[in-house]
Amino acid sequence: MIIKYHIFQLILIPFIVFMNLIYNITISHAAIESRVFAELLNKYVSDTGVDYKGFKSEENKLDQYLLELEQVQIKDLSPSHKMAFYINTYNAWTLKLILSAYPKVKSIKDLGSIFKSPWKKKIVRINGKTLSLDNIEHDILRPEFKDPRVHFAINCAAKSCPPIRSEPYQGDTLNDQLDEMTTAFINDSKSNYIDGNRLYVSAIFKWFPEDFNHDIVDFFLKYARGGLKTELEEKKEWIKLKYLYYNWSLNGS
Repeated sequence: MIIKYHIFQLILIPFIVFMNLIYNITISHAAIESRVFAELLNKYVSDTGVDYKGFKSEENKLDQYLLELEQVQIKDLSPSHKMAFYINTYNAWTLKLILSAYPKVKSIKDLGSIFKSPWKKKIVRINGKTLSLDNIEHDILRPEFKDPRVHFAINCAAKSCPPIRSEPYQGDTLNDQLDEMTTAFINDSKSNYIDGNRLYVSAIFKWFPEDFNHDIVDFFLKYARGGLKTELEEKKEWIKLKYLYYNWSLNGS
């Protein structure tokens, strides 16, 4: 009997370890590649903005995704998958924050108070902790990954904010997704444009100059296309920066 018991243990323990590994990998990737979140984004995000009424009608599905995020074994993720995870987490919880007061909310700033901004509310449940949106952005995404393109991937639910992508971010394609979102925003004349020797840019560049190596024009040259790039190249030495008004109105469609 003792021999049989030890044989049973030798078979059972590796099996449990293997199944646990498979479970963790499945949960980790589910949070990044969740079909539920992908379907919601595809359905309710368009070029005109976010259909919050539609999101509200399927809020239970968003809640399902948020529960998935809580189960992710972040330590098992590669750097690109981890960054994608945090971007998706930020965007999903921003949507949830807006839905908590929809349809009365006119701006995400309405959800704060005199003493605490909405970005400092402890609402994000991941990795056994409860964090704020500010924690995700300023304590994790910016310092850990040091990639300025993150500013064009996370969404603050405002009209002047770079638009939310209509699909989740995924580790395997993250670099291309970030390039695409950054290029689109830089070349959007509603958000940035050149007039004479003045380059009018989003206030994002005023708030986080260190993330762009304090050289906004050089960053623009990397992602500008067409006429904007040509003008920047011709006038680089004389360009003066001007920062545009930031519209915090809700980015609803």
